[in-house]
Amino acid sequence: MSLTNKALFVIERNLYRDLSLEQIAKFCDASRFHLAHAFGEATGLSVIEYRRARRLTEAAYALAAGASDILGVALDTGYASHEAFSRAFKMQFGKTPEEVRKSESIEGLKLVDAIRHLESKAMKLKEPRIEKAGALLFVGLSQHIPYNGMQNIAGQWQRFMQNHYRGIEHKIDEPPVGVTTASDDDSIEHVTAAGVTKFGAIPKDLVKLTLQPQTYAVFAHDGHVTQIRETYGAIWNDWFPNSSHAPAEAPGFERHNAAFDPRTGNGGITIWLPIK
Repeated sequence: MSLTNKALFVIERNLYRDLSLEQIAKFCDASRFHLAHAFGEATGLSVIEYRRARRLTEAAYALAAGASDILGVALDTGYASHEAFSRAFKMQFGKTPEEVRKSESIEGLKLVDAIRHLESKAMKLKEPRIEKAGALLFVGLSQHIPYNGMQNIAGQWQRFMQNHYRGIEHKIDEPPVGVTTASDDDSIEHVTAAGVTKFGAIPKDLVKLTLQPQTYAVFAHDGHVTQIRETYGAIWNDWFPNSSHAPAEAPGFERHNAAFDPRTGNGGITIWLPIK
């Protein structure tokens, strides 16, 4: 069973218990860092977003069925007050609990029903090579990317290459990279960057980045660039749980192959993930 499927089971069995991400990860025999990446890549939602959406969906069903006490539904859903529940409900569905109860209908609501089992759509992975790298220097464009907004990375690349890449000093003769510098329960910090031999003047709106010496598992993604999330899903949900390596909580990056064509998205990418 994949790591995400284990997490889905734990969430549904404990839907109304206030388990933290760390507790859910512990039940799945994984680190919080590992689970956040695996779940986000597989579902496009964070663990906490999914649980919140599931609770509010069950509340919507109860209200549409004529629940007499909205505060009771709020408390059952894990909210301490009618006001907090109403704010979260309207943010999720665009309607108030009173409106749903009055209409006795869930029509038009973007409900999140239980994902019972996530079928693996991941590409067949080649066994990665293990490679050590010294300190790496980059200059690039940083952007906050939620797990449900990974499609925005394409636009980030377009802006970086069109508006910034040519002005970076001391670039190395290698393709640019995409670096995940940090992650939390809901999102990642992503930097589209050029490798440099040293830091010169940093163009406006760009950041400098130093990756410390690290050991990496280097995975080949030979398919179209739009399918890379499937490869990540296989890595985080299947390869890591079944390998002798554990992910290190350090930046990872993607490097385009020399044959990569940004006009078509073909040519392949390598995925460098730090390991302990």
